[in-house]
Amino acid sequence: MAWQDHTTTEIEQAPLPPTDTGKEAWLVLAGCTVIQLPVWGFPIAFGVFQEYYSSHPEKLGGDTANVAVIGTTISGIMYLSSPFTFAILTRWPRLRRWFGPIGLFITFAGFLASSFASKVWQLIATQGVLCAIGCGLLFTPTTLYLNEWFVKRKGLAYGIMWSGKSATGVGMPFAFDASLRRFGPKYTLVGWSVATVLLSAPLLYFLRPRIPLSRTSHTRRLSLTFLRLPSFWMLSIGNILQSLGYFLPYAYLSSYAVQEVGVSTTISTLILALVNVTSIPGGIFIGSLGDHFSVTTTILISALGSAIAVFAFWGFGQHLALLTVFSLTYGFFAGGFSSTWSGVLTELKQQSPTLDTGLMFGLLAGGRGIGNVISGPLSVALLDGGKWAYGGRYGGLIVFTGVTSLLGGWGWLERVWVRCR
Repeated sequence: MAWQDHTTTEIEQAPLPPTDTGKEAWLVLAGCTVIQLPVWGFPIAFGVFQEYYSSHPEKLGGDTANVAVIGTTISGIMYLSSPFTFAILTRWPRLRRWFGPIGLFITFAGFLASSFASKVWQLIATQGVLCAIGCGLLFTPTTLYLNEWFVKRKGLAYGIMWSGKSATGVGMPFAFDASLRRFGPKYTLVGWSVATVLLSAPLLYFLRPRIPLSRTSHTRRLSLTFLRLPSFWMLSIGNILQSLGYFLPYAYLSSYAVQEVGVSTTISTLILALVNVTSIPGGIFIGSLGDHFSVTTTILISALGSAIAVFAFWGFGQHLALLTVFSLTYGFFAGGFSSTWSGVLTELKQQSPTLDTGLMFGLLAGGRGIGNVISGPLSVALLDGGKWAYGGRYGGLIVFTGVTSLLGGWGWLERVWVRCR
């Protein structure tokens, strides 16, 4: 027993692997990037399913009025549950090893059950709720592991991770569309449930903590001292404001291209795909900037670039060329906004050393969820506002997107105020 205790102590006190470098760190980063496919693949490409069910009402007994609720439900739950899941795993680290497998099982069960659904409410319950919970549980511990492995190059790591989500948005809509046309929703969902397991299960082996569980298994107290920081409120509110308009081009760009520019549905889909294409280098670039410049400067670059793209290219995008330029520039600057979160974590950690960055990441994701949920009904009201001289029927939507993009960078004002004071 004495020998066992001595050996355990030696293992617990063994030097930790280095951060930011080494095979282990990059394997975790690769795993966190690839796992974005099973986690976000369906929510990002749900518009394809929505279009399919709308054009095939017999699949749901003729009830297609509430199909859009499925997409908003799954995205909303995934984002809004983040503060709770990250808080749980921050307070009880020993649960991290279980969240991944449990989340994978729930996700598999949800998609498999949805393949037999014949009513909209059944799809809302399985895809909108069950799969959202499962994907959220699968996503949370992997992000916490990445946070342990990268410190000085955290911005680059988060940018690469989010680029995996953007890459998913490029290919999955076309893959799902082809599968739905050939096999229908039942076998498409069965295939996706199996693919989710085959993709995720091997990754759970590589996604492991840098700090041994024996050193983190005790219950932690959650410090809330960051609530007294003006920077926290400024950066968090800016994150919510940016999220209010961020999702609107993804939801309406295709219909705008068809109705206002007069292109085919195939071209409109390609224009939307370009947003996700440029989000890949944009996320990596914006994230890397956060490793070398202040977070407020990085956010301001993303905000100004997004606002200029909206006002200059989407607002006057009556031609395919300008609309294409908008897709490229908006995807690059707005798509990289989430990569600034690494800089937010670093900034607030410097001001409040007791801050747990995992919990803060969950709060930022929750703030994005607030914007996601509000933007749905708000966009409907903006479209009902009549036709504008600027942007046509979508004028109000375009102006709102541009203004919220600009307000996303208002954390920079707090930095200016501190310097002036």
